[in-house]
Amino acid sequence: MEEAHYRLLRLLDSSPQLTQRELAREMGVSLGKVNYCISALIEKGWIKARNFRNSNNKLAYAYLLTPRGIEQKATITVQFLHRKVAEYESLKKEIAQLRREVGQLPNEDSPPRRGEAPQLRESSPPRRGGVARSAGVVTDLARTPTK
Repeated sequence: MEEAHYRLLRLLDSSPQLTQRELAREMGVSLGKVNYCISALIEKGWIKARNFRNSNNKLAYAYLLTPRGIEQKATITVQFLHRKVAEYESLKKEIAQLRREVGQLPNEDSPPRRGEAPQLRESSPPRRGGVARSAGVVTDLARTPTK
């Protein structure tokens, strides 16, 4: 839930006038989740809700970060950044490993060595009714069911 709180705090900091429905749309979560998170943040003392006095819609609120909320947002931002940097470093290592593995594959034009599976090549899909050739397998697309 910490990531949802972080994203909500960021949105409220930049746009305190957003409705819960608009917040839900921006975050890509349900209205109920936004309501739950706002209630939790109000209970923690990180945000406060204010009615718009001159609003025709008496249910219109501005959600404002409290000084404690601003402090917590900064703390959570640092934690979020550390987690994302660690994920990035991990992905960089995984990508480097995959590139090394791909670099060890035989040339795509050379036939597979005995006991090796044929390589699949990336290519544009053939036209309907054409013939697809991949890894030494020929498929008549006219007989292949389409989705």
